[in-house]
Amino acid sequence: MKNDLIDPKTHRQLFVDDFAADSISGATRTLHSPKKWGPVITGGIESRTCPQWNSEKKLWEWWYFGENVYYATSADGEHWEQPNLGLFEWKGSKENNIAYDPAGQAAFDPNAKSPGRLYHIVRDETDPDPARRYKGMLSASNRYPAVSPDGFHWNLVDTPPIPSQDESQFTHDHQTNQFLAFVKLSTEWGRSVWLSTSTDFQKFTDPKLVFHTDEIDRENRRRRVREVIDNPTYITPPIIDDEDYIAECYNMAVLPYQGFYIGFPTIFNPFGACPPPGTNYTRINQIEMTVSRDLYHWDRVADRALFIGLEPFDGENYGCNQLLMAGHPIVRDDGEIWCYYNALRMPGSIEIFKEFGRAQELFRLNAKPEHFKDSGALTLAKLRPDGFVSLDGGECGTMLSKPFELKGEDVYINADASWGEIYAELVDGETRKPHDGFWVPGESPEPFTGDSTKAKIKWKHPHDLVFEKPVRLKLYIRQARLYSFWIE
Repeated sequence: MKNDLIDPKTHRQLFVDDFAADSISGATRTLHSPKKWGPVITGGIESRTCPQWNSEKKLWEWWYFGENVYYATSADGEHWEQPNLGLFEWKGSKENNIAYDPAGQAAFDPNAKSPGRLYHIVRDETDPDPARRYKGMLSASNRYPAVSPDGFHWNLVDTPPIPSQDESQFTHDHQTNQFLAFVKLSTEWGRSVWLSTSTDFQKFTDPKLVFHTDEIDRENRRRRVREVIDNPTYITPPIIDDEDYIAECYNMAVLPYQGFYIGFPTIFNPFGACPPPGTNYTRINQIEMTVSRDLYHWDRVADRALFIGLEPFDGENYGCNQLLMAGHPIVRDDGEIWCYYNALRMPGSIEIFKEFGRAQELFRLNAKPEHFKDSGALTLAKLRPDGFVSLDGGECGTMLSKPFELKGEDVYINADASWGEIYAELVDGETRKPHDGFWVPGESPEPFTGDSTKAKIKWKHPHDLVFEKPVRLKLYIRQARLYSFWIE
């Protein structure tokens, strides 16, 4: 049994997969979308980097791109300022927040002499060398590792570039102290996710395939495309054809979380092929969720439900066509999860709408020409601590955990029982029989009610909770949601 033990003292136990639970009965696993907070930086811009906390400045820093690479700061993560950096001249002036030399931005040009645009950046507080405080990836046809003391002045690392196409995600995994580059290369399923790692940001492994779409995604594409076409509140792309396209994975941000990894694949669903000289498709991109315990084997979550989905166009909003994570979510000090993502508005240029006779679509939805100039925004959405997935019990659901050691710690749950209750008992790890005193004949234990992200389980008769052998936690979930449990 020793090898089968979970460790709720080191990591909270969530229900994004079956890792913590031995059995679940009468309860369903529900994926929770974060509550959309709205755009925080607008102007037709995007980012593939989440905000970085600067412990010296006591500010959040964010690098994003549009015509150039720009820099913003925030004290709270919600309200952002674009400071005048005075670093690089643009259109005859240095009065701007440009953070990377415009002359060096030969992005996506395989024949360029420059390694291209600053595409990813992380602040590494653990590196003893201040000249390597920031780690970045410059993008052209591949990804070029680079380091910087301040996030503005960069030096390439003397190492071969990581092969990639035009998309990627990058993060520092504090759980294993390695850098993770999730790059985009092709497979029979089109755009797919490959992983290259480094422990020293000097030598990177050859990319390995870790995630791609499949036939189920293809079937989902048919349904999701039809939903947009048939629903008049959505913006229909200007090119639609009858080809039965595969769905592809545009990119995948990854969050190291509580001893495992949560991925946020953007699923690319084509509507129609752009005629030559175009080489792309009209499409919708939406964000799903996947989970891994080793970075190389990924399981889809909640039957591939959408984590962040498209919005109907209301005349002003973003997020009506393409959604992509701006790096992994941020876990705040209070445990709340903040998801920054790219929300793109229009499914094509204004010229292509006119060329294919679809301008009536824009007229019908009261779209304005300026919507194409301000085509994308960086957007925030929030989720409760551990709030990705819950086990939802109806009349009475049960969750029996895998065994763990309990040597005097208290048991806590994150749950919402506003309309019901959750009962708890400790059972023997092998026999699965309740320990004496946790259920008393003729008496009911005190249930948990209400909504709390940290509720201490109260037992009918106090115990010191020291057990010689492993125990299991059994929870009875009645009209309630359970997000996680742990001991401390």
